Amino acid sequence: MNYLKVGKATHLTGRDRKLYRFFEILPGALSFITLFGLLIMSFLKPVWVAFFIIAFDVYWLLIVVYLAIYLISAYRHLKRNIKIDWRARCIALEQSQDDENIASSSLARSGKNWLDLWQLIIFPCYNEDLEIINTAFDSLLADGFPPKQMIVVLAMEMRAGESAYFKAEAIKEKFASKFAHLITTFHPDGIDGEIKGKGSNQSWAIRQVKKELLDEYNFNYDNILVSVFDIDTIIRPGYFFALSHRFLTVVDPYRASYQPIPVYHNNLWEAPFFSRVAASSNTFWQMMMQIREEQLVTYSSHSMTLRALVDIDFWSTNMVSEDSRIFWHCLLYYRGDYRVEPLYFPVSMDITFDQNLKQTAKSLYKQQRRWAWGAENVPYLMFNTVKLWKEIDHKKLVGHITTQIYGFHSWATNALIIAVIGWMPMLLGGDRFNSSVLSGNLPAITQMLMSIAMVGLLLSAIVSTLLLPKRPKNYSFLKSIQMLLEWIFIPVTIIIFGAIPCLDAQWRLMRGKYMGFWVTPKSRL
Repeated sequence: MNYLKVGKATHLTGRDRKLYRFFEILPGALSFITLFGLLIMSFLKPVWVAFFIIAFDVYWLLIVVYLAIYLISAYRHLKRNIKIDWRARCIALEQSQDDENIASSSLARSGKNWLDLWQLIIFPCYNEDLEIINTAFDSLLADGFPPKQMIVVLAMEMRAGESAYFKAEAIKEKFASKFAHLITTFHPDGIDGEIKGKGSNQSWAIRQVKKELLDEYNFNYDNILVSVFDIDTIIRPGYFFALSHRFLTVVDPYRASYQPIPVYHNNLWEAPFFSRVAASSNTFWQMMMQIREEQLVTYSSHSMTLRALVDIDFWSTNMVSEDSRIFWHCLLYYRGDYRVEPLYFPVSMDITFDQNLKQTAKSLYKQQRRWAWGAENVPYLMFNTVKLWKEIDHKKLVGHITTQIYGFHSWATNALIIAVIGWMPMLLGGDRFNSSVLSGNLPAITQMLMSIAMVGLLLSAIVSTLLLPKRPKNYSFLKSIQMLLEWIFIPVTIIIFGAIPCLDAQWRLMRGKYMGFWVTPKSRL
């Protein structure tokens, strides 16, 4: 059996199934044991919990400072990279194969240049509006990279009905003559073993393109970069030159994926405040991960080589978090010799925005829960590391596993420990604890440490303001002030749209109630 294609415990039998099931239970078990353990100990040993809370608040303060440094560094990289003329850089590579700044094992050193490359762009689409699809395609033409070196695929879902065929025809009529190849595919519904989701759609699409175009006309797989973009993704001009330059100049370019920074600006001014804050928080996290390259994982819209995709037999079709799973699949397939290269280059995407505030809140919760379902990669990593223990760089894999467990545990518990558990010793500790000096000082100490940590919140607000796109004419300057002040709601936002949906996802994984792929509504005014 190809264990690298396993999506969940029910795909296995016997001891393998029991082992995988244990690993599925682990992330949620750690989170719930932490929270309920602290609650119980607040009643039995309130002094112990009080000291833990103080230590945790100090730890959280240090983490905030640590991440703030990364955020500033990532912002500086981002601003510098968007000012660079990447086309000129790519052209310069043609005359600078001996440049000392080019890695000795890079493709540029061997003489390959950007004119040899094909950009294969896949847009998975379900029922999004034609206007949204149009803006995605328009951004490709505005990028500056020659459209005649682009193969663009609009991957539609048959289950969307007649509207899918109508939209595909409209896009072909408008854009077919603009690109070297524009292909529309229609993913059949109900294929055995598949779940309804992005991974199944884009895997079907690229197989059709490979069969009907790439193999038919003998394209060189080594010259093709594949970018999978959510249909709401708008490319910032220069993206494909920046990608090509990175690909041509890094060591072992075929053992890497290439990750831009997602910024949620397409409908920034229309979306409600809680959606903006949640989206900006995600952008900042992705920015900080670009600095921490050893922990960077593919996310949402990203690029990679066709060679790697062919080697692993494309995306898995039986799990939800296909954007990160593709990295873990490659990492395991190449026995630890795979990485993500940060581009420090933005692509613009949509903030969750639905029909009204209530519906937007529901959609945002479901989106965050789907992202938190990425915990399904923890059992996948642990199970396959066990299976490949003698063949793989297990030290590297154990490091990744530890990082993933820590990340999902922190996501589910940290905000609740600070906002809720911190008060439990005083509420549950009884008169004996409440009459102690520690009880009187605990709120003051916590408030002082959290007040200092608010510097991180202020920094986030400032960076968010610096990243803002130009304000539309129909909004006044007060709107900009409002968007700055909205950051005071982040403590509530990270609980309601962070910790709770994360615990929800982990609880479902613990119980074996596997989630399907939920499509976030795309809406713009």
